[in-house]
Amino acid sequence: MDQAVLTFHNQLKEEVQVFYTSDYCHKCVYQHLATVKPSNKNTSTVISTKFTLSVRVESQSRNSTLCSWSRTYREGGHYCIWLQTLDGSTEPTCSHTLNKSPNNTYLPLLVAALLLAVIALLIVVVPYVYRRRCTSPFLRTIFCRGPQYSVDNDGAHANETGQSTAKAKPTRLRSLDTFRGFALTVMVFVNYGGGGYWFFQHAPWNGLTVADLVMPWFVFIIGTSVVLAFRSMQRKEVSRLQLLRKFSWRTAVLFLLGFCFINYSPRDGPLSWSWLRVPGVLQRLGFTYFVLSLLQTFWGQKEIPLKAYHWWNPVQDVVLYWPQWLIIILLETLWLCITFLMPVPNCPTGYLGAGGIGDHGLYPNCTGGAAGYIDRRMFGDNMYRYPTCKEMYHTTQPFDPEGVLGTINSIVMGFLGMQAGKILIFYKGTNIRILCRFLVWAVILGISAAILTKCTRDGGFIPVNKNLWSLSFVMCTGCFSFVLLGAMYLVIDVKDWWGGQPFIYPGMNSIFVYVGHSLLGFYFPFSWEMHFQDSHWEWLFQSLWGTTLWVLAAYFLYWKKFFLKI
Repeated sequence: MDQAVLTFHNQLKEEVQVFYTSDYCHKCVYQHLATVKPSNKNTSTVISTKFTLSVRVESQSRNSTLCSWSRTYREGGHYCIWLQTLDGSTEPTCSHTLNKSPNNTYLPLLVAALLLAVIALLIVVVPYVYRRRCTSPFLRTIFCRGPQYSVDNDGAHANETGQSTAKAKPTRLRSLDTFRGFALTVMVFVNYGGGGYWFFQHAPWNGLTVADLVMPWFVFIIGTSVVLAFRSMQRKEVSRLQLLRKFSWRTAVLFLLGFCFINYSPRDGPLSWSWLRVPGVLQRLGFTYFVLSLLQTFWGQKEIPLKAYHWWNPVQDVVLYWPQWLIIILLETLWLCITFLMPVPNCPTGYLGAGGIGDHGLYPNCTGGAAGYIDRRMFGDNMYRYPTCKEMYHTTQPFDPEGVLGTINSIVMGFLGMQAGKILIFYKGTNIRILCRFLVWAVILGISAAILTKCTRDGGFIPVNKNLWSLSFVMCTGCFSFVLLGAMYLVIDVKDWWGGQPFIYPGMNSIFVYVGHSLLGFYFPFSWEMHFQDSHWEWLFQSLWGTTLWVLAAYFLYWKKFFLKI
């Protein structure tokens, strides 16, 4: 899977060397691919089809490049490259032929997308039809017949329906639960392999894929939830000491779950400090939650001020929280200073690359720059050993995407979520203002990310990088978060076009689903040993199957009114 075969036919009278590099690999050193003997000899080799490859053929006797090209090869294809000299010419040429047509790798994804679209349509349409079965003139003729649905009773029935709907209207922000559940569902799908597609896996270094969006969405949701939950508790006159106890306990439980349980796998044998990873996803979420809770406890406004006129009214949700903003600005300044000014031994100051063979191979042991150096000094080998850059960049240094320095920007991302929560509170009842402010924040963050990256993957001031949790990564994913939450708020809470199903169920039992799929996800019936590993069909089916089972488990718990909380 994600591989093709290249066969080089050498009709020249000299031996040639073939080198390659991936166009996704930033300034990477060319790697040796094959040696092809002269005089009608051929050599076959397997290549990756995930990204575009740049290939060049070199002659040692001439000490020159005979030919070079850049091409995206497709999975399962058998390609031939003919090295020959054409009649009447002394210069060698390289020509391509296709021996075996590649597979249609996106067909499984297309079929799955169509099936999911039909299921989603049924999930949305069936409840809507059921609610309107006796209020719509057309549906009433089909579903509701009898004296109790006569014309005389239409007004009374409509009035009763309106009253029951008004009484049943939930006070909980369903869009936030749906957003959380959507992010969690995508996370489970990605952790099951995402069908083997590269865009459902984390980017090798710089850049952004679907998998890279999930973690910042969670952090954003944590910030929004902190504001809404603490405002409710503060109105109940819960003391600061009680708040401290509550979020300190929750932080400790998240740390414990992440450190002792999510780290553990039966394949690793008994728990051992030699391989136990200190940083982790739940550890970062727990620490981020703790800092955001402190900000809201000590520097959060208890009541919205009266609607008196002030020059800062249009930005009152920012001005009234100036101590929080000051702390966040100081934290971001700290991140920028450490990242770009801290000297790292044998590495250039401010280095943001992956090291290895990247940047022309000049800094092989500088993976992550200051962020990687700090983590290696603090944790040694007790950190993530297989970073996403290892395969492409041939790195040898461990690097943890949940390291210390990136946690600072995780707090900044959570603070953007807090800003969304403040908007929901300040402008409650004026939905158009809420949506407009969400849009304004999305535009500001999007423009900021575009400036920092210069709209490129590798060439900007600060590239988008999930491993480093760079400032541009926070800006970019923050933009997406405001857009997605705003869209869900409009569709679910304002227009009531959608109830959030099925994502709302895992969203209301997120701890259970996350911990459960991490501990049990690779056991039957959630997954199994695949027999057709050269195809996306079985892998995609397994990924969707495991994800669906966890969504159904969350629905069962929702039906039983069981919600696992910390």
